[in-house]
Amino acid sequence: MGRGALWAGGLVAALLIALNLGTLGAVALRADAPGRLGAADWAALRFTLWQAVVSAGLSVALAVPVARALARRSFPGRALLITALGAPFLLPTLVAVLGLLAVFGRGGIVNHGLAAIGLGPVSIYGPQGVILAHVFFNLPLATRLILQGWLAIPAERFRLAAALGFGPSEIARHLERPMLREVLPGAFLVIFLICLTSFAVALTLGGGPRATTVELAIYQAFRLDFDLGRAALLALIQFGLCAVAAALAWGVASPAGFGAGLDRPVERRDGGSLMLKAQDVALVALAAAFLLTPLAAVVARGLPQITELPAPVWQAAGRSLGVALASAGLTIACALALAVAVVRLAPRPRIAGALEGVGLMALAASPLVIGTGLFLILFPVLRPTAAALPATALVNAAMALPFALRALLPALREVEATQGRLADSLGLHGLARLRLLILPRLARPLGFAAGLAAALSMGDLGVIVLFADAQTATLPLQLYRLMGAYRMDDAAGAAFLLLAASLTLFWIFDRGGRLGARN
Repeated sequence: MGRGALWAGGLVAALLIALNLGTLGAVALRADAPGRLGAADWAALRFTLWQAVVSAGLSVALAVPVARALARRSFPGRALLITALGAPFLLPTLVAVLGLLAVFGRGGIVNHGLAAIGLGPVSIYGPQGVILAHVFFNLPLATRLILQGWLAIPAERFRLAAALGFGPSEIARHLERPMLREVLPGAFLVIFLICLTSFAVALTLGGGPRATTVELAIYQAFRLDFDLGRAALLALIQFGLCAVAAALAWGVASPAGFGAGLDRPVERRDGGSLMLKAQDVALVALAAAFLLTPLAAVVARGLPQITELPAPVWQAAGRSLGVALASAGLTIACALALAVAVVRLAPRPRIAGALEGVGLMALAASPLVIGTGLFLILFPVLRPTAAALPATALVNAAMALPFALRALLPALREVEATQGRLADSLGLHGLARLRLLILPRLARPLGFAAGLAAALSMGDLGVIVLFADAQTATLPLQLYRLMGAYRMDDAAGAAFLLLAASLTLFWIFDRGGRLGARN
């Protein structure tokens, strides 16, 4: 890896800065007057912070007992269940919304059950619906993150605890709580950031001004009022909130200090009582039911409708597939160039850290502002609808880049640490090093990152909602329009098609990476 890698990484970093900050500047410059926040904007800001805190807090609080139950129990299908916990993160937002409506909506399973026992219905629309949807998306993610913390406790610690006669309360005090102090702030941060930039959930379940997020307020400023100054100011506020949240969480986390183990199998002897076994079984069963019932409802209602879908839905699916593949290709190219440059600059940690920070910048950016900035820049030479799909692919790639970068960087650092000197001694540099060393050894994380980018892009309802017409609508936008027209049978079929396409894309890329891996 020579200067070419640094130039490629620098070029990607410049592109990301232009996308995240340059487009924001373009929106602000085109504003007729400096942005001012009205009462509705302040209400949206308060609701955004409140729902993000509540959603992240509930997700993490509910995930702790579920992760503990999975950590200390072994049962048939456990590995499959843990794998399935990653599915909601890949799930298109509108598919999850339809599934939640089938369970908690006006004619859903829960309200039918309440009516059977003489109780009034509950409404999923409004703040409670937004929080419910966010918990549905993020409870599995929180469980996976916290479970990794439990599995990282060396087996020798549990053997020592058993030898000392520790019960569940002593193990919780001396082993589990120190681990949770290390893991929970990071898990809370990730979920807080996801909820802070929520758009599609608030758009479909918000239910009016009482449940408007900052991202939805940005959309309304663009689409309804065309107040670019207010939209730019809201985007700056959102960017600042995300940056402050990241800094706070970075300072709160404290190391558990367990040290390394000998990689022995963990033997848990603290959960042998019948009450604890019943508790763990109930927790796992309830979590699985909460996560799988909406998905089962989508499949049950949508599968019979798949052959009855109108032609525009299939055309939109084809456009979404093209956008997803283009986005995955861009994501991998940019993430690989940036990761190689970061590793190459390891002797200069400040520059490497700044470059990595640029790669993660999209976590705090507003895709709606990026998309609008792009169209304002391109408008003099292109019709907005003509650039809708390429711009959507580009913005989706930028949004997926932080996740791809986090998947590639640790693997690339390990490759350079274990085989970098040998490659240097053999004179492997530039493209030869990339082709013979990096790509074969990174096939697994590359496949995972490509699948993640493709699945997220396939189900995204963001930039495209601003500018697409009937000829450029993607499948998520077509699904949203079907829901708005109350064509729920067609919407169910489109949701099943979107779900199947997203999961299939992820499986193909991830499986391809595993088959191509040489390590």
